[in-house]
Amino acid sequence: MDQTSNQDKQHLVSLLKSLQKASKDLQKNPIFSTHEPQPTVVPFLDLEKDANPVFNDDPNLFKLSQLLFNLKSLLEKLKKYQGYSLPRFLGRQIINYKIYQVASAIETEIQAYFDRESVQNLVGTLEESADEDEKVKVLVEFEKRLSRGFDIHFQDLILKAKIFSVLEHLLCDCSCSIRIRDQVALVIASLVRFNKDVFVGLVLMGPTVPALISMSSCCSIRVLSLLIKFIRIPLVDELEAHKGIPRIISLLSSENVGIQAEAIDCILGIAYYGRREAVEAMLEAGLAEKLVELQGLEKRSNVDENGTANEESSKSDPKMESKEEGYVGNCPFEGCVARFAVQLESGEMLSKKERTEFKLEILRRVREASVSEAEIASIVAEVLWGSSP
Repeated sequence: MDQTSNQDKQHLVSLLKSLQKASKDLQKNPIFSTHEPQPTVVPFLDLEKDANPVFNDDPNLFKLSQLLFNLKSLLEKLKKYQGYSLPRFLGRQIINYKIYQVASAIETEIQAYFDRESVQNLVGTLEESADEDEKVKVLVEFEKRLSRGFDIHFQDLILKAKIFSVLEHLLCDCSCSIRIRDQVALVIASLVRFNKDVFVGLVLMGPTVPALISMSSCCSIRVLSLLIKFIRIPLVDELEAHKGIPRIISLLSSENVGIQAEAIDCILGIAYYGRREAVEAMLEAGLAEKLVELQGLEKRSNVDENGTANEESSKSDPKMESKEEGYVGNCPFEGCVARFAVQLESGEMLSKKERTEFKLEILRRVREASVSEAEIASIVAEVLWGSSP
């Protein structure tokens, strides 16, 4: 019984995809713009014969069945308006345009059917399946659908199925593998990109942001950085209010280069969108000193034992890599102190007086943290040059 049901399902999906393709072809080559409409509409005539018996068994396809019936009626009506008189010519054009509209409606209705099936499958798999690969697969497919852009009907399905709550529960579930939680984090970022007006509030009100910080994986911190770019000032305020900024700064001490690099991206975003309190929290957590240390380590890693620049190494291996997380980046800590200062200088929330005060404070901390006069001179020059108008 199950095998027969799966075969019927596959046949239905194949039929719907064929109809969807035919409807797209008809819209790209509308029959009122060609003298030979037959090749454009033949796929509908052939598929319509197979569709009706299958659609009768599924109430969700009733509207699609009606659209196919309307299309068939319009095609039959079109035959009655052959000839070269003006009334027949105008009649043909009107009917042809109606056929184009029906084809567009068919495509929309088929996509709505696929979306309903996708949402039901996503929720069912995430809540009931124990197969990790299957969960990741449906999450990836859902993310791809979101990447196609906003769709009000698809959003209604997402909200009715309470998908965000399901995702949030998985993200906060420490018993889930980091692989699944990372993919969930990516889907949440895609939801925010899909419609900020709806999903930003859900992110800010729930445990999403603390969960991303506590995961401390390369992917979770990357998603946090994306959310800072999407949500901007409200998210930085939320991080500052819940003492999340020091925890992000602490990631700079990770042994994983990829996590350190993603943490710097978060920090630069906070610097650009942060208020005075957020910047103060970063400096009090020792950010300037840590950036000086990372920048110094990177410079020293490019110098050989004789104290000369290791040019051959930099040419043969221009990128830093972390095998654990698959990170590849172009010198993520190069000039990081100056980059931080530039973000503060060009940020949205600080006054001119506050920018000057923070720049002086950064320079003071740099002088205290540097290991040599040469390092002090180099970093100070970068900060003063990089943060100037």
